Amino acid sequence: MADTLPLAEARSLVARARSGDLAALEQLYRTYEGPVYTLARRLTHSEDDAEDVLQDTFLEVCRSLKQWRGEEGGGGTLWGWIRTIAASKAMMRYRREKLREWEPLEEEGAAAGSGVAVSAPEDVPLKMDLEAALARLPERSRAVVWLHDVEGYTHEEIAELMGMTTSFSKSQLARAHERLRQWLGAGVGA
Repeated sequence: MADTLPLAEARSLVARARSGDLAALEQLYRTYEGPVYTLARRLTHSEDDAEDVLQDTFLEVCRSLKQWRGEEGGGGTLWGWIRTIAASKAMMRYRREKLREWEPLEEEGAAAGSGVAVSAPEDVPLKMDLEAALARLPERSRAVVWLHDVEGYTHEEIAELMGMTTSFSKSQLARAHERLRQWLGAGVGA
């Protein structure tokens, strides 16, 4: 997603918010609440957690407005800065609460023990929608896929956000892509 405000307008809005203009703070929130919630929902996979991440993100944005520089080029957009805060808050929530133990992607043939009941006639390729396939991925794998493929984060940025290595991000993405291809029916019957 591109920055929803032109850079000059974003600079002006942030300057007003820094000076204590409550209307500017509200406009900042209203402009970015949807994209932040969507990102948080994708990363946490929970409406309640996404709401918490949304609130935590904007509390941090308000506390840290002086840190945004509004520079031209990569990473200087207001949305890029807010998106980084939101992703960081979502990953911190994930690590802090540890609602689910990290589970590596299952090896071939082990899907039957995953607790997900899916059946299809033997000669009919199993097809499912992307949402259902993503939901089947373990939390960390789903987060890596979303951050890399949708949000455009690099493996280095993902590794930093998740407190892992770059190779972890790359391997999780590769295994998740392979699993998604299988679940979505790509190459079945070939």
